[in-house]
Amino acid sequence: MISVMLLLCQACNEENSVYRDYKCYFVFDMSLHPAPCHLTSAMGNTGHFLIVKAKLASGIRHIVTTRNYDHAEETVKLSAVIENQTRCLLGANNAIIIGRSSYTGLIMAYEGQCANCLSDYGGTSYPLTWSDNGQQLYCSHCKRSYDVNNGTVASGDPGRQLYTYNAAFDGTLLRAWN
Repeated sequence: MISVMLLLCQACNEENSVYRDYKCYFVFDMSLHPAPCHLTSAMGNTGHFLIVKAKLASGIRHIVTTRNYDHAEETVKLSAVIENQTRCLLGANNAIIIGRSSYTGLIMAYEGQCANCLSDYGGTSYPLTWSDNGQQLYCSHCKRSYDVNNGTVASGDPGRQLYTYNAAFDGTLLRAWN
């Protein structure tokens, strides 16, 4: 009961700060992709985050992930009918960052582009990459680094924290949305 209340409170707080300039709608069914799938494995481990992108190959959607702690990339074919009938929108430039905070244990989802550069310059050419052993996300344009566990600026000029999306995991479905 306490867990449910915490999730509801988190959802209320996040609803006011959720980034809405670009659509995000991501659903990943862990029951169709058991471990060692990167996304499935990450949900059970605090501090594990992934950059998630989508691509279409031969009419079939694939999810491409890059882990924070070892930069390993994985491509997961979404071949179940239900997976290909569900929309997949991944923010400003087809990328979100999702994982479980080592500070709070909560599932976090961020826009995959630098919040400060998106706001200051527009466009979608400001992808974030892993740095500091995967504990930070780096923008090569403005030279800021962000703490992946809470989205705050960790180094570089002060500024906005990472844009966040709603995120939830019920033990089977991982979701990110705005």
